[in-house]
Formats: sequence, structure tokens, C-alpha cells
Amino acid sequence: MHQSTPASGTMKLDEDAIARARDNLEQGAVTPGIAPHAQEICKLLNDALATEWVCVLRYRRHYFTAKGLSSEAIAEEFLAHANEELGHADRLAARIVQLGGEPMLDPDTLSARSHAQYDESTELKAMIRANLVAERLAVEIYRQLIALVADKDPTSAHLLRDILAEEEEHADELSDWLERP
Repeated sequence: MHQSTPASGTMKLDEDAIARARDNLEQGAVTPGIAPHAQEICKLLNDALATEWVCVLRYRRHYFTAKGLSSEAIAEEFLAHANEELGHADRLAARIVQLGGEPMLDPDTLSARSHAQYDESTELKAMIRANLVAERLAVEIYRQLIALVADKDPTSAHLLRDILAEEEEHADELSDWLERP
């Protein structure tokens, strides 16, 4: 294989890693360049996975218990967000498996590992506020995760960027709902 060298001649491909990529085919996407980081990345992704599941449960509870003048419309928003959070969870779990890890979905540990909190508010504004806080936390967590993994695992960073964009949309939508009378 030819080495890639720019005009300055300082960058080149790691020929040893490329050769090792031919070995251990059972590891799938876990090639020599990511292998030293895969376990740590899986732990970070599993904590994000726990956060997503707690968000799914909180949004679903709010969907079923929302009452008030605007409750039908905001309840539908809660359900849409719950479904999108479940999609995030599924994508994170799939990536964890791709990296050779196992998704940690033990219900007894989800809340402890989550960055967001479950909420049992009964008043509509409090529900919106609790979900907005959780979305803002998710936005910050995903930004930090992207910075941590971007140079080690570009594929996970891309996934996290996609999820981040949706979390930002959720936060904007909830902020708009919070400002309504």
C-alpha cells in the first residue's frame, strides 16, 4: 500500500495498523486504531444510553399524565420526543455492540448511570421544565462526548453529532412551550 504524504512530507499512514487490520476479522469494526479505546468509548456510550432510556421513560410518563388546556398538544410533543429518544437509545446500543461491547440495560442501574433525572411532575409547566432541563443536560453531555471521542472514533462522533442536533431541537421546542401562557 502506498503511503499518503502531503507536500510537507510529515503525515503518513500507519502501515503496521493497516497490516493488523487483516487479522482478527471476528472483531468487525474494531480495528487496531480503535481497539485501545473501544472499552472506554463503550462505557461513555452506555452512560449516554442510560440517559436516553431515562428520558424515554420520563417523556412517556408525561405523555400519559399531562393535563390542562394545552395538554393534548404538549402530550403529543412528549410522545414524539419519547420516540426520538428511543431511536437514540437504539443507535447507541447498536454502536456499542459494533465496538465489541454490550449495551447495559439493567433497569436497576439506568437511573444511577443517567445524566438526566426521571420526573414525576403533575403540573404541565413543571413537566416541560423537567424535560427542558434534561434536554439541556443532554446537549452539554453530547458536546463533551464528541470532544472526547472525535479523534479516537470518528464514527461514534458522527453518531453523537446526529443525536446532539435532535437534542438541540427538543430543547428549542420545549423552551418555546415553556414561554407560552
